[in-house]
Amino acid sequence: MVKVFSHYFPSHTLQQILLDALLLFAAVVIAITFQSHAETVEWIVVLPSALVFALLMVGLNSAMGLYRPAAEYSHRAAIARVLLSVVVSVPVAFAVFRWLPWSGFNSGAMQASVLLILGVVLSMRATVNRRQSSSLFAPRVLILGTGPDAVSVQRALTAPGQGGIEIVGFFSGGGDDPIEVDARQVVSGTGLVDLVRRLRVNEVIVAVRERRGGVLPLRELLDCKLAGVRVLDLSSFFERVQGQVRVDSLRASWLIYGDGFRQSLGRAIVKRCFDLVAATILLILSAPVMLITALLILLEDGGPVFYRQERVGLGGKIFKVTKFRSMRTDAEKDGKPRWASSNDDRATRVGSCIRKMRIDELPQLFNVLVGNMSLVGPRPERPYFVDQLAREIPFYGVRHCVKPGVTGWAQVRYQYGSSVDDAIQKLQYDLFYVKNHTLVLDILVLFETVRVVLTGEGAH
Repeated sequence: MVKVFSHYFPSHTLQQILLDALLLFAAVVIAITFQSHAETVEWIVVLPSALVFALLMVGLNSAMGLYRPAAEYSHRAAIARVLLSVVVSVPVAFAVFRWLPWSGFNSGAMQASVLLILGVVLSMRATVNRRQSSSLFAPRVLILGTGPDAVSVQRALTAPGQGGIEIVGFFSGGGDDPIEVDARQVVSGTGLVDLVRRLRVNEVIVAVRERRGGVLPLRELLDCKLAGVRVLDLSSFFERVQGQVRVDSLRASWLIYGDGFRQSLGRAIVKRCFDLVAATILLILSAPVMLITALLILLEDGGPVFYRQERVGLGGKIFKVTKFRSMRTDAEKDGKPRWASSNDDRATRVGSCIRKMRIDELPQLFNVLVGNMSLVGPRPERPYFVDQLAREIPFYGVRHCVKPGVTGWAQVRYQYGSSVDDAIQKLQYDLFYVKNHTLVLDILVLFETVRVVLTGEGAH
């Protein structure tokens, strides 16, 4: 894993991106070289611009999810992702052709050649992603522990897209952890430091919870770290690998003393300016869709078109969120709040369609302009459910230290949820966002949202 702008990327994914960028860069240079008037080309101008084009195209498709492991999804979803990349890339490529200083040799034949090569690179990447990815520098990992936490770590490390991380074994290190892993993978030695040296371990993941009496070999773990071996606890591990802060392995001291969770005036100003500009542009672009949606709601079920509901926002303050009405007007006629669920029988026909495409969320852009919401952040919940969840889930209130969002990290990483267990899973992604939120992460979430909407992943 490599950390870029407070966000972790698998090393094999970065290798794929760099390789594809180099292939595309070389393809552009070759296409220009074979132009009839290539002898007049100013290479001092062309080479940097060709590199910019390659990085822009690959970066765009990376943001659209092309480099995420296709094994997590169905074959149909993988094809949809490739088609989405092509549909988005071609218009952007034509726009870039006009912008870059290639006017002297920007012929139709050259454009067609570059677009053809771009399509080949995308198709090749989609084919490669159907297979298990690997990294040139896959780390050798030793898991300290043999109990249920060790099993969770092993499952996470062997999930699709982890880049061939090599688990060298499990080390009990004493204590009373049961052996729930494969006993053949349990390794033994005179001490942790000697074992790490003998097995050429790069990382030690501590999958044992610290208890009274002390079962962790803290001195040996310190010696490993001083010897250049990375040592991760459960919280840091799940943050790095799964993009979430696990509640079941979280301690208040980690929240207080760890990195992240910084709320500064400068960050708030940058985020607010970005929200205002982006929300205004999105409102202008989506105005025709919103108008058609309003008419369809009126034709099917009459008014009202919009639905306003109390939600909990920044600092626990109550505000009213605005959405297109997707359910019948008597959806909660008994006065008791209910979770919205997938295939909810209270939804109208138009409501079901606009919920699948997330169109019902568009009026919340007005909440963004007013200032009680952001484009990206934890989704705001109703006060009734917040009170219930805060009693049952530790650290639930932490998500209210930033503005709620129209979309969020949890929404693009986890399917639509309608239970306390789902709320726990989504909170873990929300905590990761609160801890690491930056403008770069916000832009990444917006790209991921476009991908989720257009491919139908996680539709509700």
